[in-house]
Amino acid sequence: MTREEKQQYLLLLNERFKRESRSDLLHFTMYTMPTFRPADFHKHYYSKLTEFADGKVKKLMVFIPPQHGKSEGSTRRLPSFLLGKDPNKRIAIVSYNSPKARKFNREIQRVIDTPEYRDLFPNSIIGKQKVEGGESKGGNYIRTSEECEMVGYQGGFKTVGVGGALTGEPVDILIMDDLYKDAMSAWSPTIRGNVSDWYDTVADTRLHNESQQLIVFTRWHEDDLAGRLLREEGVFDEIDNPNGWEVIIYRALKEGKPTKDDPRKEGEALWEERHSREKLEASRKRNPQVFNSLYQQDPKPSEGLMYELGFREYSTVPIDETVTRKCYVDTADTGLDYLCAIIYDETKAGNYILDVFYTQKPMEYTEPTLSQMLTKWNVQKCIIESNNGGRGFARNVEKQTRELGNTKTSFKWFNQNQNKQVRIFTHSADVQNLTFFPIGWIHLFSEFAKDILGYLKSGKNAHDDAPDCLTGTVEQRKQTNRKINLNKISRLV
Repeated sequence: MTREEKQQYLLLLNERFKRESRSDLLHFTMYTMPTFRPADFHKHYYSKLTEFADGKVKKLMVFIPPQHGKSEGSTRRLPSFLLGKDPNKRIAIVSYNSPKARKFNREIQRVIDTPEYRDLFPNSIIGKQKVEGGESKGGNYIRTSEECEMVGYQGGFKTVGVGGALTGEPVDILIMDDLYKDAMSAWSPTIRGNVSDWYDTVADTRLHNESQQLIVFTRWHEDDLAGRLLREEGVFDEIDNPNGWEVIIYRALKEGKPTKDDPRKEGEALWEERHSREKLEASRKRNPQVFNSLYQQDPKPSEGLMYELGFREYSTVPIDETVTRKCYVDTADTGLDYLCAIIYDETKAGNYILDVFYTQKPMEYTEPTLSQMLTKWNVQKCIIESNNGGRGFARNVEKQTRELGNTKTSFKWFNQNQNKQVRIFTHSADVQNLTFFPIGWIHLFSEFAKDILGYLKSGKNAHDDAPDCLTGTVEQRKQTNRKINLNKISRLV
């Protein structure tokens, strides 16, 4: 090959690289950041972000251990790549505070200012940007550390900290990166509440039907924003839950067998060159609970959970001639407590949960609602704890139930005089062995599920109403049903 032929060949390779960089985020990152050396998992990560950029994924969560390059792809390169492809996109980027958000803003500006970026997307220019020849364009367009506008187009990007405003235009793409600064922030109920409130009252109000959302952070707590949204909106399924979230999890150390998305062998490090298995195992040894949250993206403190074995799910209640449809009700002791009512089929095999009523609303709401539920489900027996006004509540519910024409449901109220914590603890194994929830129950009964699955054996629990009521359903079982053969359960998933 002659020298001219080699030059022509290199030119062709460069043109090919440029074409690929206009349509693929990984190539774009390597073109605009020549020092970038992607690990194997980065290729999968950037491929998923490219699908997001192409509009193939509407709601995406990505959980990655710290210092594994998550923000480079999601928050520095992705916004500039999106605006190169479509300068009319209106992007909002959110982080845990304003200084961090402004830092992301400056880094995105630097990407767009590079000659490599202009080589790929010459029409995507932000306000007051110097172009070839030193000329400055877009003098009348905004370019600050909080907001930048695209010259000649409707798009641009805003960066804010949690608690900041997103006034003005609607948001086409919302990117949330590290909404919690550290463990202390994520473990604070107040800060978690502030983040959730901000999302509900600010971020979500700027979204429209076609908006996309990307959440990228390290999991610190099971009740962080991602955990809450997954409980309430569920995981994406094209048929059963098209509005759910697609979730990608990268664990620092591989668990389980190799898969298509993660071909590592069990125990292999995600990025051995930067964070070796030896280093990670040392971190795990120092603090297993923190390691499981930070590096394995499993924020549940499983060793301290009351119901650490979890619960089985069913698709169809097995046939049982002795089945009794019951409702167990634990009324709220104080204004901050929950009323909990569980409707279930009691069979020889166990209790099959049908519906859950879990609320902090007053009796004016709970009495008629529970009456309607008892009627709807044709409940045979309703058992109500009569402590702290429970007897009056029971009488009112019975009266309203009869007014609905329901003469089938019988009512029984009793005074619960045993210690609540002791009951929950001593019956925890029975509760796990004898309780079956419908498929998808964590999404169906999200608040109830949170208080059940997060209930700790020791330490402070915010609410114990859910486990208390679930314990009651097992305590009410007939003595003849105590000894069962779980192997005979039929038609379970």
